[in-house]
Amino acid sequence: MEKIETEGYLYEIIKNDRDCFNLSEFKEKVTDYFFEFDYIFGDYAYDKLRLKGYYDSKNEKVKEINDIKFIDDYIKNYCVYGAKYFLLKKIK
Repeated sequence: MEKIETEGYLYEIIKNDRDCFNLSEFKEKVTDYFFEFDYIFGDYAYDKLRLKGYYDSKNEKVKEINDIKFIDDYIKNYCVYGAKYFLLKKIK
């Protein structure tokens, strides 16, 4: 799996639908808000990148709205049909 680094955090790209991940676009959009999450999900709605943070199900901060086990529900209910998306997992 491909790894990327930003702001001193290392991530592994675990899903990259239709090779949509763009590092420079991601770095422009990501803020320190996202760095506490175990995962960062990105999708494209009308050619605009949207980001959402998720926790591992075992993380003490997890709630149903940001539990990674519900990501398929999010994609189905909140992403534009057929949208390209990616998922990054924080390694450190």
